[in-house]
Amino acid sequence: MSPQKSIPQHRRLYEVLRKHISDGVYKEGDLLPSENELCQLFGMTRPTVRQSLSTLANDGYIRKHQGKGSIVHHLPREIGILSVSGTTSAVGDRNLKTKIIVKPVLMPWPRDFMFQLSELEKESGCIYMERVRLLEDVPIFYDISYIANINLPRITARQFENRSLFRILREHYRIEIKGGDQRIKAIRASTKISRFLNLKKDQPVLHLERKMETNIPGFFLYSSIFCNTEKYSIFGRF
Repeated sequence: MSPQKSIPQHRRLYEVLRKHISDGVYKEGDLLPSENELCQLFGMTRPTVRQSLSTLANDGYIRKHQGKGSIVHHLPREIGILSVSGTTSAVGDRNLKTKIIVKPVLMPWPRDFMFQLSELEKESGCIYMERVRLLEDVPIFYDISYIANINLPRITARQFENRSLFRILREHYRIEIKGGDQRIKAIRASTKISRFLNLKKDQPVLHLERKMETNIPGFFLYSSIFCNTEKYSIFGRF
């Protein structure tokens, strides 16, 4: 059986519609085709189509309105890779490269962790990873990720070089990022941070601490990001 045929129909329709929303085929406020139209277009039953739309609604991509249909709800694009902007124009995240500093490894949570953890998270440990993001070979972000080690088989064996963490979680584990909390403050670069970001020691950098909510209740991603804003500013919605 081919991989495509092994995917349930409702999931295949979900992925098609999600991609169209993410790619801007349908924009915020647009109506998706009706249930009848989707049934005819994809040759699926109404319960299958409804299951796909319900999943899209649960993951925050659409809002269902009685008498109107499914209306696209804006989601930030690739919020795991912060957008960067020069002084005059924005640069897409497609120009970013990722260098792995520490490959994903299972470990206990740090004792003085930046956010409060649940008992399940503490018991399960975390997947720890360090990355540097570069734009035009200039290091912009030094990113330390902590992922709760809850039902993520073989994640430490996956290839993360120049790949989106959020895309891997979505495609292999059906985990979607829905939003979250973040704290931002200016700090002085340590020896380690200055080395990774090619800065002078004690030079100011922005430090972001983030707790990201997913479509799975109780499952969160965490990151500690150090930003080199000497040449580029950061922007975006979260």
